[in-house]
Amino acid sequence: MSTRSAPVSAVGYPGGFLTGVSLLVRGVRMYAANPRLALLGVVPAFITGVLFLGGFVTLAYFAGDVAAALTPFADDWSGGARTFARFAAGLALLGLSALIGVLAFTAVTLAIGGPFYERISERVEERYGGVPNAVELGWARSLRRGVADSSRLLAASALVGVPLFVAGFLPVVGQTAVPVVGAVLGGWLLSVELVGTPFERRGLGLAERRRALRAIRPVTAGFGVAVFVAFLIPLGAVVFTPAAVAGATLLARRALGEPTESTGPRRS
Repeated sequence: MSTRSAPVSAVGYPGGFLTGVSLLVRGVRMYAANPRLALLGVVPAFITGVLFLGGFVTLAYFAGDVAAALTPFADDWSGGARTFARFAAGLALLGLSALIGVLAFTAVTLAIGGPFYERISERVEERYGGVPNAVELGWARSLRRGVADSSRLLAASALVGVPLFVAGFLPVVGQTAVPVVGAVLGGWLLSVELVGTPFERRGLGLAERRRALRAIRPVTAGFGVAVFVAFLIPLGAVVFTPAAVAGATLLARRALGEPTESTGPRRS
């Protein structure tokens, strides 16, 4: 029986989305089964997480003052309207910061812990058949690729984040639809970033990543949104980064039509 991934069209969008979510769950199980490797993967995420958490807490503390500075037009409004405008501005600011912060956190963490996360990704590849003629990934090369790709992705997050920030001022829509759209867009960018190592291992660049992930858009959306939400949980980014790397390797294999079911005895 073939071990290649089922086409997305065969399972439909809801099924594909849930399949994407399940890839993160499988990633959790994989790295949890190897505590020593998982601990190594958590260390760089913890270092980055402490820095980013401090920045976000500081921003949240001063969010009211920043919101007031962003809404000078509301100074002469009635109390209720002024309060709502500044509350909406504060939420929009925190939402934009979360979107860019999650992506920046991932980029920095992958750069700092490149060798650890490459090893986690390699373990997943070995478990499901390996990569024939794999390209050797050196730390310097991975760092250069990571910086270049992450810069482009962060620029893209800013381009989509600013309109979402403005839309956050809209009553109801800004507090309901905008966070959902932000999670979907943020999840897509996270997926593109996280599959960088397995695609690089095959000699494939950013354009090939985007094209392959678009071909399985529902699965990509499910995985990306699951990772994005998990990273928003306090310390979630620290705990789930190794699992996200493992799940992203499965996502890459699925996008390329490679086996994602075990082909033999499990490696310890």
